Amino acid sequence: MADPRIIDVTLDEHSIGWRSADVEQERRIAIFDLLEGNHFAPQRVHADGYAGPYRITLESAEGRLGIHIHREDRSHLETLVLALGRFRRSIKDYFAICDSYYQAIRASTPQQIETVDMARRAVHNEAAETLRERLAGKIDVDFDTARRLFTLICVLHLRG
Repeated sequence: MADPRIIDVTLDEHSIGWRSADVEQERRIAIFDLLEGNHFAPQRVHADGYAGPYRITLESAEGRLGIHIHREDRSHLETLVLALGRFRRSIKDYFAICDSYYQAIRASTPQQIETVDMARRAVHNEAAETLRERLAGKIDVDFDTARRLFTLICVLHLRG
């Protein structure tokens, strides 16, 4: 029976540089929310018909994202590699707006915080749609899953 969802996600620690407390909190929330509810359905048909659940490891190397997909028993199924070039601008914009958001939380009015948060969500949503487009035909994900995966891609993109 198909169970197209992620049950475990790991970030390759060799891919991650130093991260601030704010970024670490974003990572924890993204992973928690991702595991609470997601749709993740690799489109490759496996000989034994395996269709989830999945354990994934995300890694970033040489401008590429590696999505290592494993069965529930941790045996490797496949690895999908995506070039990150189309995400560079979104990642840069997302971190810039997140910095503004974190600063606003500490020192701004509720209206200013809301304005910055709306801009942050817009950048995040656009990047999630780009990710869904890049995964089309390879992995079917819903919008919320794409948003959370994009957050994790951003964390991987950081360098100390």
